[in-house]
Amino acid sequence: MKRPASKKNRWEDHYTRKAKKDKYPARSVYKLQEIQKKFRVIKKNDSVLDLGCAPGSWLIYVAELTGRTGSVAGIDLEPVICNLPAHVTVHTADMLAENNSFFNEKKQFNVVLSDMAPSTAGNKHLDNTRSFNLAMAALECAQKRLKPGGTFVCKIFQGEDFNFFLNLVRKNFHKINIFKPQSSRKASREIYIIGSDFLTKKDL
Repeated sequence: MKRPASKKNRWEDHYTRKAKKDKYPARSVYKLQEIQKKFRVIKKNDSVLDLGCAPGSWLIYVAELTGRTGSVAGIDLEPVICNLPAHVTVHTADMLAENNSFFNEKKQFNVVLSDMAPSTAGNKHLDNTRSFNLAMAALECAQKRLKPGGTFVCKIFQGEDFNFFLNLVRKNFHKINIFKPQSSRKASREIYIIGSDFLTKKDL
């Protein structure tokens, strides 16, 4: 008996197909490309930390931007199985765990990126709260790991906690930008906050 043809992935779109063609693991890379084109957040030779790095699209693109003289580190609960350049290291771990050995290291970064998103439950309030908690964890990491003058890029869902989080970021950076990439899905509530020129404690 002939099996029925598999249903087309309802999430597939132009960017999904483009990612396959460009050999990126996910369409999310085009969001970072838009951010980079508009704000130039990553420079050659930079050291970059990517929070929530799986499946690895951002790692590949960031490695292209930094060049081999830069360094890129990523951390995620899920393993990254795509091929990565030699100057990229990945840690499979829970960044929220207090005993996370990666965060006991002293390495500082020029840029901290967070594309972390919660597993959505369909409950808008709950999803927004989970996104806010991840964004707060990313900001705390940035406060500890950014070099003076560094840059922070963080995704968060637009919800009741958005302005509170925005004001916290504003207190830590000289300049703030809010950006919604065209490659974000239209129905998505995600938005990116870009903090530039990180303020050290003596600057606050």
